[in-house]
Amino acid sequence: MTELKGNIHSVETCGTVDGPGVRFVIFMQGCPMRCLYCHNPDTWNLYCDNKMSISEIYNKYEGVKEFCKGGITVTGGEPLVQIDFVTELFKQFKLRNIHTALDTSGILFNPENTEKFDILIKYTDLVILDIKHIKNNEHIKLTGHSNKNIKAFAQYLSDNKIPVWIRHVLVPEITFNKEYLIELGKFLKTLKNIKALDVLPYHDMGRKKYEQLGIEYPLKDINPLTKEQAITGRNYILDGLKN
Repeated sequence: MTELKGNIHSVETCGTVDGPGVRFVIFMQGCPMRCLYCHNPDTWNLYCDNKMSISEIYNKYEGVKEFCKGGITVTGGEPLVQIDFVTELFKQFKLRNIHTALDTSGILFNPENTEKFDILIKYTDLVILDIKHIKNNEHIKLTGHSNKNIKAFAQYLSDNKIPVWIRHVLVPEITFNKEYLIELGKFLKTLKNIKALDVLPYHDMGRKKYEQLGIEYPLKDINPLTKEQAITGRNYILDGLKN
């Protein structure tokens, strides 16, 4: 097994919300986006002291595989910052018939050059795609980046028949908007590979991390979304899917 090393924030055993079944979750370092509601600002920086080889990660997985029978999920940060490492990691796990899931925003996808992605998806069983905002100008305000490549990535995954779970965070005054959510549903309707839709209510549990890092919390005046509001928002997306 290759000794290629990645910058790893942490690993988590027995993850239950990062793909099907109970999973072994690897949090990668590095992210180009600065989502206003991000609860992992400690993963933004690519470089860290915790470098791990694929064999080291696999050995950790081996120690808990009886509890993590769902497979592995790579998340972040933005794991595609380290696409070469993730590709080799998935390759090694797929050689051992272990289910692989990639949790990504798709922000680094380049529709003009898909060579590395073409290799990655050979070893990817599921993509958990975080769509931050369906409106491009609002996406830029929310994350600092356009959503054009993200939407292109969603289409690329559909064209290549890669199963996708969609994740969308509902934030009061930002994404919790009937018009936006119906439009998101209409976009999702154009895709042929959607297996699940996770609509997550915004929370401010990351506030303490910002304080510890000396960063001002961007949404300090925004209250968490209620479960009832999340249900309403999900129904708006489903309305768009139906119409």
